[in-house]
Amino acid sequence: MGRLVPAVTRALDVLELFLQGEGTLSAPEVTRKLQLPRTTVHELLTTLAARSYLVTVPEQPGRYRLGVRTYQLGSRYAEQLDLAAEGQQVAREVAETCGETVHVAILEDTEVIYIAKVDSTHAVRMVSAAGRKLPAHCTSVGKLLLAALPEAELDARLDGRELIAMTDNSLTDAAELRAALAVVRKRGIAVEHRESNPDVSCVAAPVRDRSGRVVAALSISVPMIRWSEEREAELAQLAAGGADALSGRLGHHRGQI
Repeated sequence: MGRLVPAVTRALDVLELFLQGEGTLSAPEVTRKLQLPRTTVHELLTTLAARSYLVTVPEQPGRYRLGVRTYQLGSRYAEQLDLAAEGQQVAREVAETCGETVHVAILEDTEVIYIAKVDSTHAVRMVSAAGRKLPAHCTSVGKLLLAALPEAELDARLDGRELIAMTDNSLTDAAELRAALAVVRKRGIAVEHRESNPDVSCVAAPVRDRSGRVVAALSISVPMIRWSEEREAELAQLAAGGADALSGRLGHHRGQI
């Protein structure tokens, strides 16, 4: 386990005081409750307010309450909880239809995190786990999620980043990756052939929220011994159907932009 950062710990201690039912707090109250130096408390409160985690109370000078950033984080957390729960249900339904391993994943910087997973019923199957992170460029879900980003955001995430290889088939050249992402945008699905696992291919489709924004991807992973062009086409259609079903659960309607 890595070393805890004292300044971060103290900042979180300040925020967690509001979990005790306090609507507003002053610097002297924080100082007393946390037994910290007044200068340290002042710096913490100033920093948290500058980042919108706290705001001053206009009608009560010297007092602070929680800011909009804490609400945004809580909302984001709730969205992911809902997405994970709904994703697990849809993944189960898709897996029951095809008998293969189904994942739902989200994008975090240049990695994907699997938030839902249902195993294949076959003896030979992909070994993975919910919560696992993988480089986005090596996976079908990751390529789909990268392709959905606005160009400027994609540039910000990829420029200067080394594209590591997980297998001999992994894309490690930025130009090749961008060309692959252009194909994903055109097709509306992403396919990965042995790029994260030398024995597995995957196909993925986009999951959208009620605003139409791509927030996740649903994939079907198949060992190469059961993979073919015909099977790819079949699974692409099934993945798209599953992703549409999950999108519907999130409030998105087919045909909505």
